[in-house]
Amino acid sequence: MAEGVKKDEEFAGTRPVEERHRIDEASLARWMAAHVEGFAGPLEVLQFKGGQSNPTYRLDTPGRSYVMRRKPFGKLLPSAHAIDREFRVISALGAQGFPVAHAYALCTDDVVIGSAFYIMSMEEGRVFWNPMLLSQSAHLRPRIFRSKIETLAKLHMYDPDKIGLGDFGKPGNYFARQIDRWTKQYRASETQHIPEVEKLIDWLPKTIPEQKRVSIVHGDYRLDNMIFHETEPRVVAVLDWELSTLGDPMADLTYLLMQWIMPDLNNAHLKELNIPAMEEAAQIYCDINNSTLPDFNWYFSYNLFRLAAITQGIAGRIRNGTAANARAIESAKRTVPLAKASWQYAEMAGAI
Repeated sequence: MAEGVKKDEEFAGTRPVEERHRIDEASLARWMAAHVEGFAGPLEVLQFKGGQSNPTYRLDTPGRSYVMRRKPFGKLLPSAHAIDREFRVISALGAQGFPVAHAYALCTDDVVIGSAFYIMSMEEGRVFWNPMLLSQSAHLRPRIFRSKIETLAKLHMYDPDKIGLGDFGKPGNYFARQIDRWTKQYRASETQHIPEVEKLIDWLPKTIPEQKRVSIVHGDYRLDNMIFHETEPRVVAVLDWELSTLGDPMADLTYLLMQWIMPDLNNAHLKELNIPAMEEAAQIYCDINNSTLPDFNWYFSYNLFRLAAITQGIAGRIRNGTAANARAIESAKRTVPLAKASWQYAEMAGAI
């Protein structure tokens, strides 16, 4: 049990800003004074331990704390690190009462700190990094899972047109576009030849299931991308909207359900932990959205392929010197195992 608690603590909190991520704090403070309502310095800047894509900072002032997300410095892949899209989607969802941080201001002028960035509220609460929730009591674990699933179902019920996000992405052919995107990202950062990836690049586009609905898709909906209330088992803010767009809600749901086939929950004694089984979790979602579930094998193959492309991107950033987390090397090593697992699910879905 101590191991699970340690993992939550290991990734939580802040640290001094790494030398390679230092910014002009005086320039930032001047910009915030002009663009963030209620801002008053002096400003203290720290860096969050978690996160390895867009560097994320905690900004403390005597009266209030903020969070800043910025693009990494250096060479970036096309369409990656779109913090302006993050800012837009949390602004729109926040106006609907969906649990996100409050969006204060966006800066697209690289002159201020060397890259584009945005400022949002600092939401206090708990982030759980271990999916087994070993730091929590048995009676709270199913309530935490339920809140996570119900929040996703709520996200998928919004009509993008009605909340100002009708042009946030192309409404159709979501998986086709995503497969094309992640194939290009993979190629742009390729550091080794992986046979399973080559087979997936050929097979996935030919076997895409029919898209039945269009919704706002988070793109990386997982336990450690949300903040829970300090004492209650409920989500108070969903974080990291970098991959959000319009698309097929099955992408988010099946990505969430991937947790049950990954090592931690897959090997855990779910009944002993009082954690719902994958079928129970899926049913919570369906009961809210009045939807039926497809065979998951194709979706699991797709999600694992996408994760392999993401970890390959991390390997590419290591090569280019722009990886934003000390654990990037560990993540990059997952590319081959993820690709092999993806092809196994592809075979279960009928691939030859």
